[in-house]
Amino acid sequence: MTRLLPYLVMDGRAKEAVVFYEKALGAKVKGIQTFGEMPANPNFPPMPDEAKNRVAHAMIQVGETNMMLSDTFPGTPHEKGNHITICIMADTKEQAQQFYDSLQEGGEVTMLYRKHFGVLLMGL
Repeated sequence: MTRLLPYLVMDGRAKEAVVFYEKALGAKVKGIQTFGEMPANPNFPPMPDEAKNRVAHAMIQVGETNMMLSDTFPGTPHEKGNHITICIMADTKEQAQQFYDSLQEGGEVTMLYRKHFGVLLMGL
């Protein structure tokens, strides 16, 4: 079975995003590894200190969907924009409203929640 997984790349805020999605969506952390926890590669220079606490790979689960996150390696370009949209399919209107309310705290609403749509669209 072929699956597509959303994969968000952050610029040093992946751990913060994981904690946020745990609180806002009830996400379960399936795994998280920092660059500093990865084995050293003798073919590359030593890991710079500013990279060690950044997330190399994280996976969370929201409902039946997995989502992966990571940080960029320091010095790697990271462009912010509106190029990622995730459709959250809630089980009930009340759950959709709760998700919307939680996600807008500290976030930027780019599309108002409309109950008649039956889905919640969230731009990141």
